[in-house]
Amino acid sequence: MTSATVTLLGAADASRPLGWRARLIEFLLVGGATLVLFPLAWLLRNTVGLDPAELAVGFLTFHAATVINDPHFAVTYLLFYKDARRRALGGDLAPAQRARYIAAGLLVPLALLAWAGAALATGSARIMGWMIQLMFFLVGWHYVKQGFGILTVLSARRGHRFSPTERRAILAHCFAAWAYAWASPADPGREVSEKGVIYTSIAHPPGLELATGIAFGVSAIALLWALGRRWRAERRPPPIEPLAGFFITVWLWTVYSSLDRLMVYMIPALHSVQYLYFVWLLRRNEAREAEGPPTFGKPTAQRLAVLAASAVALGWLLLRGVPAFLDGALMMRASGREAIAGLGETPYLAAIYVFVNIHHYFMDSVIWRRDNPDTRYLLHSL
Repeated sequence: MTSATVTLLGAADASRPLGWRARLIEFLLVGGATLVLFPLAWLLRNTVGLDPAELAVGFLTFHAATVINDPHFAVTYLLFYKDARRRALGGDLAPAQRARYIAAGLLVPLALLAWAGAALATGSARIMGWMIQLMFFLVGWHYVKQGFGILTVLSARRGHRFSPTERRAILAHCFAAWAYAWASPADPGREVSEKGVIYTSIAHPPGLELATGIAFGVSAIALLWALGRRWRAERRPPPIEPLAGFFITVWLWTVYSSLDRLMVYMIPALHSVQYLYFVWLLRRNEAREAEGPPTFGKPTAQRLAVLAASAVALGWLLLRGVPAFLDGALMMRASGREAIAGLGETPYLAAIYVFVNIHHYFMDSVIWRRDNPDTRYLLHSL
């Protein structure tokens, strides 16, 4: 979810007040479960020891990814390429949004395909390593933008809108967090491995870590000041659950994600659940509208079931089935093994995994903008 989503929230909020049970469930889905999992991770580690706990959590999250993480990537393709021709070439959208659809839907995947193809053709871990590092660089951008969207959309559903000054303070904190998360910890450049590819990381000098850390701290103070000023003026705070979800996303998932080794395995799943909640919210409200006149479409439950099954199936194909088939076929050919020996035993898994991640970030930045008419469903009544 992108920062531009909030601008659509000038429309009247038609949602009904949430009951406490619904608010609790929503809070857990958009990040609150993190606060439950931290003590559970500590308890597990202290009960069985770090190594067995890490093995168990790693095993669980690896297999749970089939129905959580992988569908979260796949559903982006289903949302983005639905009526893609009309969106990119028709007159329904503003010219800038049509250009974004063309860039994210055609130019970005072609560039990534050429990049990954060059690495595979030459067996270059260095070329693939640069692509992997782009993925890690952009993931912080993706996380903080989603955190911003969570805060602004859920706040608007509760009747609270942020002023331009508050918006700027929130965005500044998001981007400062992204910079600090990427620059920290300091790294002189070392050999690391990702999906079997061994490459040398980009150096992060201590000075960069210090500078971005200061910017992060200053932005936090500015944000708290902006929110506090509004609180003093209106005698009521911003909605607590969206604000907590925002800080969990930015602080615990992005900046301080390594606080607990077991939580490192869980954060991608928590992020995916947060994303899938908003996909559900969007498509459920759209389906409910389509049930009535004049279209009288399929029942909401049927539409959502088809979307969920399609996301699970496509996610398995993209990140499990196709990479396993290609890597297996390649390993059976001696010439193929020699050609890309520098990329390890699962080069296609590495290439497809990185491709899908980066492409997901760009598609996501288009889907959730106010220029996309579908985003109006985020504010529909529960």
